Amino acid sequence: MSAPSLVASFRALAVAGAVFFSTGLCASATFASEVEIDPKMPAYTNVDGIDGNLNSIGSDTLNNLMTFWAEGFATAYPNVNVQIEGKGSTTAPPALIEGTAQLGPMSREMKKDEVDAFEKKFGYKPLQVKVCIDALAVFVHKDNPLTGLTMAQVDGLFSSTFKQGGKDIDSWGDIGLPGAWASKPVSLYGRNSASGTYGYFKEVALKKGDYKSSVKEQPGSSGVVQGVSSDLAAVGYSGHGYLTAGVKALPLGETADKLVEGTYANCLNNSYPLSRFLYVYVNKAPGKAMDKLTLEFLKFVLSKDGQDIVVKDGYYPLPLAAVTASLDELTK
Repeated sequence: MSAPSLVASFRALAVAGAVFFSTGLCASATFASEVEIDPKMPAYTNVDGIDGNLNSIGSDTLNNLMTFWAEGFATAYPNVNVQIEGKGSTTAPPALIEGTAQLGPMSREMKKDEVDAFEKKFGYKPLQVKVCIDALAVFVHKDNPLTGLTMAQVDGLFSSTFKQGGKDIDSWGDIGLPGAWASKPVSLYGRNSASGTYGYFKEVALKKGDYKSSVKEQPGSSGVVQGVSSDLAAVGYSGHGYLTAGVKALPLGETADKLVEGTYANCLNNSYPLSRFLYVYVNKAPGKAMDKLTLEFLKFVLSKDGQDIVVKDGYYPLPLAAVTASLDELTK
C-alpha cells in the first residue's frame, strides 16, 4: 500500500463506532510468540449449500496463507475445490478483470491504473478486503552481528538513488561492522517486479527510488529467505511469515536511537516503519449480493478460525474493528 498509516486506518474505524483490540496483544522480536486474538472475534459458522470451485491468483507473500485458509475451508466444505496460484500481486488485477479468479490476494494496494482498468470493464471499483497485518522484515544471516538498521541505511543498502538521505553501503564495514566483517561485500536479495512486496519496499523503504542492479531478484518470498540463510554476507526483505531459523529480522527505525522490532503492538501503533495490511480483492457490484461461495470463504478468513491461521503462519491478525468493517462491506 502507498504507505498509509495503520493507525490512521484504525482511527477511522473507531470513529465509525468499532472496537479496536484488547490489551495484551504482543509478539516477540522473532515474530514467533503467540498473539492474542480479540476474544470477541466471531468463530466461523457453517452454512448449507456451499460447493464448487474457487480460483485465487495473485500475491506470493500470501500464497502460504491462502493455502492454509483453503485447507481449513475445505475441511468445513468437502465439496469445495480451491486452486491457488501465487506469482505476484501484479497478476491479481488482470485475473479479476478476465474472470479467471474470484480471489485476488495482494501484498500492496491496487494502483490507480489497475483500479481504472477494472472499473472500465465492470463500471465499479474492485472491493478491497483487509485480511491480516504484516511487518515486512529486513533479514540478515543468523550469524550477522548487526543489531538494527535505520531507514537511511536500508536505503543505502538497496537503493542507487538514496532518497532517504543516506550513503551508498557496499560492504559491512560501511555500516560499522568490525573485524572480518568489515571487508565483506554486502550481498542483496529482493523480490522481482511482479511482486507487491517489491513495489511496497520501493515506495516506502526507498521513497520511490531505484533499486541497485546488484539485487538478486527472487520470484518468491521463500527464495529471498533461503538466499539470506545460505549467504553469510546477505541481507534481504520479505514478509515476516517466511522467517526461518537461518535468518534474523532486524529492528528498524528513522534514527539509530529509535529502532523498533516488528511486533504486533509496534505495527498497530505505526512505530515499525514497514508495517502494512495484506489484502484480498474481489469483484463485488455495489448493492448486489456476492456469490455465496466467495462470500463464505472470506467470512471464514475474517473469523476467529481464519485469524488463528494467520497467527500460526507467522503474520498478525486483524483487530476486531477491521474485521467488522470488512464484513460490513462484503454484505452491503
